[in-house]
Amino acid sequence: MAKENHPLHALAAYLPEGTFEGVAEYIKAHKVHLHITRERKTILGNYRNAHRDKNHRITVNGNLNKYSFFITLLHELAHLLTYEKYANKVMAHGREWKGIFADLLAQFITKKVFPGDIEAELISSLHNPAASSCAEDGLMRILRRYDIATSDKHVLIEEIPVNSLFKLKDGRVFKKGDKLRKRYRCQEVHSARVYLFSPVYEVERVGNE
Repeated sequence: MAKENHPLHALAAYLPEGTFEGVAEYIKAHKVHLHITRERKTILGNYRNAHRDKNHRITVNGNLNKYSFFITLLHELAHLLTYEKYANKVMAHGREWKGIFADLLAQFITKKVFPGDIEAELISSLHNPAASSCAEDGLMRILRRYDIATSDKHVLIEEIPVNSLFKLKDGRVFKKGDKLRKRYRCQEVHSARVYLFSPVYEVERVGNE
């Protein structure tokens, strides 16, 4: 997937107002190579630690809205700070990383850079941030409000009726089944294989339902 290595000042266009200077300080202080990528289906961002003659590297999907982009970038910066403090001696999303990520979020929450609904959701999760940068269901629902409007066919799985058909970006079609604890049991139409989907997974509605 093609990547863009943006000059640091260009990063401001991807960030909420009032966050650029704080983020830029971390990037410059830790000599981060930041790459903004096109949409990736399975990840929003990732981090690779510095080694030999290569600096720390962070990638973030450039199609995200500004708040999703910013939270994802902080998520990856938390990985960097965790690595610098503990190297590979702790779990990737263990309590050490969670504490550092929560501290980063708290720094910006105090600056009032988030809309009230996002701020409230972040505050409620500070004690145990999710392993995926925007993965908590409540936060995902709220962040979606700030996406650029898409076709009304694009919905969350929880928004379509049971037994309805939906399609993924790769073209596979599924039939929505019942909810099992936190996820929906869905059957791929072509193979009849069963998959579990998060209620806030975005899909394309198939048919007129």
